[in-house]
Amino acid sequence: MPEQHLTETRFDSFALDPRILAGLAEAGFTHCTPIQAEALPIGLGGRDLAGQAQTGTGKTAAFLVVVLQRLLSSEGASQGDSQGPAREHGRSRPRALIVAPTRELAVQIHKDTLVLAKHTGFRIGLVFGGTGYQQQRDDLAAGVDILIGTPGRLIDYFKQHVFSLKAIEAVVLDEADRMFDLGFIKDIRFLLKRMPPPEERHGMLFSATLSYRVLELAYEHMNHPQMVKIESDQVTAERVRQVCYMTANEEKIPLLIGLVRGWQDPRVMVFVNTKREADRVWGYLQGNGINTAVLSGDVPQKKRLKLLKHFTDGDLPVLVGTDVAARGLHIPDVTHVVNYDLPEDPEDYVHRIGRTARAGAAGDAISFVCETYAFCLPDIERFIGAKVPVAPLDASLLAEVDPRSRLRPDREDREYRREGRGGHGGRGERGKPRHRSGEGGETRRRSHDRSDRAGGTGGAPPASAGDGVQQGPREESAPARPRGRSARPPEAAALTSPPPAGSGGDAPAQAQAQAPAPAPAPGSVEGADQPKKRRRRRRRKPAGSAANEAQPLSAVSVDSSDS
Repeated sequence: MPEQHLTETRFDSFALDPRILAGLAEAGFTHCTPIQAEALPIGLGGRDLAGQAQTGTGKTAAFLVVVLQRLLSSEGASQGDSQGPAREHGRSRPRALIVAPTRELAVQIHKDTLVLAKHTGFRIGLVFGGTGYQQQRDDLAAGVDILIGTPGRLIDYFKQHVFSLKAIEAVVLDEADRMFDLGFIKDIRFLLKRMPPPEERHGMLFSATLSYRVLELAYEHMNHPQMVKIESDQVTAERVRQVCYMTANEEKIPLLIGLVRGWQDPRVMVFVNTKREADRVWGYLQGNGINTAVLSGDVPQKKRLKLLKHFTDGDLPVLVGTDVAARGLHIPDVTHVVNYDLPEDPEDYVHRIGRTARAGAAGDAISFVCETYAFCLPDIERFIGAKVPVAPLDASLLAEVDPRSRLRPDREDREYRREGRGGHGGRGERGKPRHRSGEGGETRRRSHDRSDRAGGTGGAPPASAGDGVQQGPREESAPARPRGRSARPPEAAALTSPPPAGSGGDAPAQAQAQAPAPAPAPGSVEGADQPKKRRRRRRRKPAGSAANEAQPLSAVSVDSSDS
């Protein structure tokens, strides 16, 4: 482990329980990082704290050591060792709660907790959305001492009375600013209000950035927290080499492929702004011989964890992801971070490039300043307080890419979310009316053709020999007509020119042929007996029409009422 980022303070210099020191020794932790050296004296002294430090500086280990020491030193410490987790009225009573904004961060914290708490005998619980609902529920109901989870799944189980928050002795909010960004702040307040008051529990809050709204949350739900800020000469990690390329949109894929091919044994994280662009970048990289995986919100949770493990183990050289992978994940030996799309939020830039150069190592951060996101660069440089060096875009860096080389992702890996949207009156529902109108239009065209053929005979009925030939297709296509669609043209013709009595089934065809004829005589009222025709006649009566046009209509109306 690189020693440049460590201090002279040793973990064994604190009055820690031997079981915690054993876990630290197995994890290879001997000396504290700056945030650990500053936060541990405050936390071990029982005071609430809000810590801010750069990403990758050991904030997770800092609050885990404090939580473990608090539980082991409390009166119920023996309960975690011998009698098992406490329960009340069939509900689990965890003693510590750690809340993370994303599933991947919750899994990472759980993994670190298992290492440090290996010799304590505490039972660690993990709950997060997307997978294992019943299994997580059963494990939580069986009882846990330390509960780690995301806000949504925690509230879900809490409202089902699976666990209680009345026995909470310590609560930790990790990446609190991200809670606001993802809209979890109401959920966090919901949980905090159902715990013991701040004076009876230990509260800690850690993040890479502490905004005013985060500090407001700290002072509202914590007991006079003490601020711990590890200042640095620059906002970004010191050992990250930053560079950017001024590229056109169509040059980004060739430049990315050319750069990855030129790096020796790389482990690259490529960040994009949208899930669709992540699939597109993956398709070109995979189609050009570069083994790649996608980490985005549309990928099922089990597969996300599996891909993340393959990338951490070095089986995958390139991981394309959205900002879901930019917070809290500790992936060792990431050599390059590529901002394929510049983030619109400058803080996300700091978290993205913080995936490399972690724990004192060195790394490279490459950004593409394209036509779409070039406006983000000045805000980023203003936030980090430095200019990002611009490298010349040499033609030799651009790889030759065949547009046909792009692969398409397997829709089965993305479909589980889109089925949910389409199943509630989405695209499929909107497609049905268009399909019906298309059928109706086709039926109207067939009806119009039949009327033309009927009119071509001069209005006379066809010969008996032709009836058998022409009537067959009409009878077959009749059931496929939408209601009220195909009957309109003949009906309109019948209203303007009713057929003579005794015309039989060919009346619509004759009426269509006689459409330009003048208004019917008052005596021919047989075509107005049906209610539909009578309603349409009244509805189509023009306002303020001439007297000679209104006279036949009134005559028909009177005659129909008399009949």
